[in-house]
Amino acid sequence: MDWEEFLHITVSVLSISLAFSIIFPESFGDPIQKFFVIFLTVGLGFILHELAHKYVAMHYGAYAVYRAWVWGLVFAVSLAFATQFLFGKGFVFAAPGAVYIFGPHLSRKHNGLIGLAGPLMNLVVAIGFSLLGALSFLNPAIASLGFQVNMFLGFFNLLPFYPMDGEKVVRWNQNVWFALFIVFMFFVFFI
Repeated sequence: MDWEEFLHITVSVLSISLAFSIIFPESFGDPIQKFFVIFLTVGLGFILHELAHKYVAMHYGAYAVYRAWVWGLVFAVSLAFATQFLFGKGFVFAAPGAVYIFGPHLSRKHNGLIGLAGPLMNLVVAIGFSLLGALSFLNPAIASLGFQVNMFLGFFNLLPFYPMDGEKVVRWNQNVWFALFIVFMFFVFFI
């Protein structure tokens, strides 16, 4: 990872953390403490999701680099602020950027596995937060938020529409997509 990519990831994580900090309740203390809780839960899930795409793509011999989408970051923070201010309940549409993958030799299966890597990482992070909370290594409210946020990130990214990860997975293997999508949907909507 070069300095420019590190800067793009850092700006994206800080912006997304700010946007989610605007809309989440005050239950985590003062605004700075709340920002760090959001940074830990949302930021960690976001970073690891994107890095999973990058390193799986690199494993298959592709060049992969993360680039922020500045207007997407501005929109995310602006929408969070505007909806919270106007309606008392905020909404974040997070389109912070993406891992750009250059590999003309990649097969449909390779692209599917690269797309699958991000949501699978969110599942691993969600389980990690849940275990840390259950073992009393982490505040239960923070563990719960980390679990919920990462399950939602995985679910959202598995939507089967371009440019979402789910579209790449469906093109490769509909059964794999369906099984994982059902798992995420269950935890997002029923738990």
